[in-house]
Amino acid sequence: MFHDRLEAGRRLAAKLAGYAGRDDVLVLAIPRGGVPVAFEVAQALQAPLDILLVRKLGVPGQRELAMGAIASGGIRILSAKLIDELGISEEEIAETAAEQEAELRRREQLYRGAKPGVSVEGKITIVIDDGIATGSSMRAAIDALRTLHPKRIVVAVPVATFHADQEMRKVADEFVCVLRPESFFAIGEFYENFAQMDDSEVRWLLERAAEPPAAAEQPQKRGIA
Repeated sequence: MFHDRLEAGRRLAAKLAGYAGRDDVLVLAIPRGGVPVAFEVAQALQAPLDILLVRKLGVPGQRELAMGAIASGGIRILSAKLIDELGISEEEIAETAAEQEAELRRREQLYRGAKPGVSVEGKITIVIDDGIATGSSMRAAIDALRTLHPKRIVVAVPVATFHADQEMRKVADEFVCVLRPESFFAIGEFYENFAQMDDSEVRWLLERAAEPPAAAEQPQKRGIA
């Protein structure tokens, strides 16, 4: 168990210590839940922090069940097997994708504003979320990153299913995980505090990460978990 996402980030950072102090390392968080985890990792590694926006495509009527995902740059991944099994139509896919693409653009403007993203070309890019269940969102993130030519893609999470662990080792250059439980129902069951983050907390953490270490207020003082 982790107390909260910040503690999970500190424990994850310990496993990534070999990347500390390098000028070719970039930490990318998948909002919202991945941001506090990535904040702690970026602080520990003395690395820049940015976001990578990915949106799950939920099955119509069963939004928590992912039939695919989209990411910045027009990347889309679909589970053809699941779509066939459930008889999901092209129109339903298009409607769901359009809705999530609009949200992706909204969040990009909200979190970044006019500020451009950090270049990943030639960088060791550490992609972080607060956990991986199905892995569809993270696969979309990896596909999006490959088009930007990073030196290496490291996927790092506090907790993942056994299936996700095996999948990530196939598609990422390296996979780092703190917990791989045999029994897995939901990511939140491995956190004492798994409260949903809001957009203002994400913006605040990104702003703090851009400040010199001595000036960065501790996230706990703001009540971020």
